[in-house]
Amino acid sequence: MIYLAQTDTTAGFLSQDLEKLNRVKNRPLNQPCLICVSQFSILKNISRVPKKYRNLVRRAKKTTFIYPNSQAIRVVKDHPHARLLDKLGWAYSTSANPHKKGFDIEFAMANADIIIDTKFTQAPVSKIYKISKTNIKKIR
Repeated sequence: MIYLAQTDTTAGFLSQDLEKLNRVKNRPLNQPCLICVSQFSILKNISRVPKKYRNLVRRAKKTTFIYPNSQAIRVVKDHPHARLLDKLGWAYSTSANPHKKGFDIEFAMANADIIIDTKFTQAPVSKIYKISKTNIKKIR
């Protein structure tokens, strides 16, 4: 199932099937994708946050962290998008556009199984940081 929704940053596809998302976007089937969750308890089940960065992760907004286990995860709080994530538990998330191209509403609507929102806005992309037990590195 692929959902089309206004995420906390942009119009996005969400699914628990990574291969299906990659196929729709016409990119390599094994390409990794970020995971969105709405609760820290779910984040704890997917990856371990190094103790040194727990406060940073808890307070960050519109920020994706790549954890030591190479999982890219963003916790969505205080946004209507979090309600969908509450129902799903977690979901792979990617922008609703063809690979390396701009947003196209016709493409997005044609490739979604379920359309959650009808009005979409483009916000600045999320920040991405890679964290290890001792270091942090800004990726985007």
